[in-house]
Amino acid sequence: MAGNILVTGGAGYIGSHTCLALAEAGYTPIVFDNLSNGHREFAQWGPFVEGDIRDEVALKQVMDEYSPIGVIHFAALIEVGESVKRPGPFYANNVGGAITLINVAREAGVKAFVFSSTCATYGEPQYMPMDEAHPQKPINPYGHSKLMIEQVLADLRTYSGFPSIALRYFNAAGSDPEGRVGEWHDPETHAIPIALDNALGLREGFRVMGTDYDTRDGSCIRDYIHVLDLADAHICALNHLLNGGEGGAYNLGTGTGTSVIELVNAIRRVTGKAFDAAPAERRAGDAPVLVANNAKATSDLGWTPRHSLDDIIETAWAWHVKLRGA
Repeated sequence: MAGNILVTGGAGYIGSHTCLALAEAGYTPIVFDNLSNGHREFAQWGPFVEGDIRDEVALKQVMDEYSPIGVIHFAALIEVGESVKRPGPFYANNVGGAITLINVAREAGVKAFVFSSTCATYGEPQYMPMDEAHPQKPINPYGHSKLMIEQVLADLRTYSGFPSIALRYFNAAGSDPEGRVGEWHDPETHAIPIALDNALGLREGFRVMGTDYDTRDGSCIRDYIHVLDLADAHICALNHLLNGGEGGAYNLGTGTGTSVIELVNAIRRVTGKAFDAAPAERRAGDAPVLVANNAKATSDLGWTPRHSLDDIIETAWAWHVKLRGA
């Protein structure tokens, strides 16, 4: 099924990879991004409109001009630590902006709404791996802001018949193997790019935040999923809704956990670069283990992650070397 898809935040990391996947699937992505975190050069597969999701007039103009059959909503503030320091902007953008977008999409008769959510809506894990029935008790404003929109969409599905899916990401990583887009944050706060900077000699002192957790080597365990697998899941979710499938919430992870120490060793092995990784104090709010149960996405959406941890590191490394000019 071809057609236009409005992609808010489509010039960002996950958004741009999803635009690539949309184009390969026969859709035309319409990127709507205020470029606060995105990059204009990442909008390569369809029209680009600079705008803010809090701007109702701009959103209506995009809807009128392109008549999208679906919306994939990425545009959000995402740094957990910043959300604790400055909650106001997170609620203004992630909640207020999202509700404005949802209302405009409903008025325009959009047939599918896919929402970029997060495993941060679960809060402290009560069991592993985490499935979609796990209690949702966020421990920071970022997680709360995403959960609020999940609830808005759930109510609209129930009471208004508005078709939507919320996708709860675990740890997105990796890059397009052809190097067209990749992970590019400023400042960089994600573990793999920071480690790759250390491998390139551009930083000193990768820190393992906590080595005394109740895990197999004392460091935190996370579920790293390749960004192309995430992008593929958005296409599966979109197609599911456009074909009349029921909405809901789905975990996106591999179901396999990798500790920080294991990640560092894998990066050293894949890149062939030695770098220091010093133990440091635990970071406030970090859970010892976060691993997804992805069975529901597999059964309902027909989605299965295909990329390994080595794939993640190899593609991230190639992009990182290109980005840094190394």
